[in-house]
Amino acid sequence: MDFSDVFNFSDYDRLIPLVSNSLWAGALVALIGGLVGVFVMNRELSFAVHGISELSFAGAAIFLLIGFDVVVGSVVGSIAAALIIAVLGDKSKDRNSIVAVLMPFGLGLGILALALYPGRAANKFGLLTGQIVAVDDPKLASLAVISAIVLILLFVIWRPLMFATLDAEVAAARGVNTKTLGVIFVLLLGLAVAAAVQIVGALLVLALLVTPAAAALRLSKSQLWVPVLSVLFAMVSMLGGILLALGGGLPISPYVTTLSFLIYLIARGVAWVRDKKAVRA
Repeated sequence: MDFSDVFNFSDYDRLIPLVSNSLWAGALVALIGGLVGVFVMNRELSFAVHGISELSFAGAAIFLLIGFDVVVGSVVGSIAAALIIAVLGDKSKDRNSIVAVLMPFGLGLGILALALYPGRAANKFGLLTGQIVAVDDPKLASLAVISAIVLILLFVIWRPLMFATLDAEVAAARGVNTKTLGVIFVLLLGLAVAAAVQIVGALLVLALLVTPAAAALRLSKSQLWVPVLSVLFAMVSMLGGILLALGGGLPISPYVTTLSFLIYLIARGVAWVRDKKAVRA
């Protein structure tokens, strides 16, 4: 295979304007994904992200089949999954079993809806792996609204949520309603997943909502720098993936996930070297 078949940047200057919406959408998704991911890691909800993404995919696929807005369907599916996990998955063991049940159900339901959908195959494939040029103005507006809701609510509850995340027992003793905060956060997670599914697809949403935060936590324990690094890593993965996909012949998700994984490996390497130096000192 010729390298130019995979990467061809000869018309890059003319292609960039075609994905301006995708770049804005990617930046929004990376911002909320990086911030939400910090709590996902600290609250051990990585597995829940995958479960919510599968039901988000099912909702989007069903709405695509019946001719309704795919973004709305994705949000409906995500919120439904988040409510199920929040209400029934109080304990970690219960939550994991519920997610394990939701994942195959959501994936199977979504595949059934796509099998019945008579439209273009690209629409079907895009729900799983993302689409670089599928972000039109209405979809960008929807993503902007979702992002604004997540960011505003995160801003309001950030301090008590962080307190409840790091030390739930002490937070509860000081009057913090940890259970309500937990439910609110899972709903915010559902919205973040619904936004991410539109860009990177349901199968690889972990690359934005888990990997950047996991890399950030390898490098720092600071309550300030972990969110900053997480957002930075998510931005590099998302925007870098879009720009690389623009010159390649592959869907966006392989580029995003590869960049995200490389950042994680580098973070682990830096942390390993730092720890070795600390032991020797």
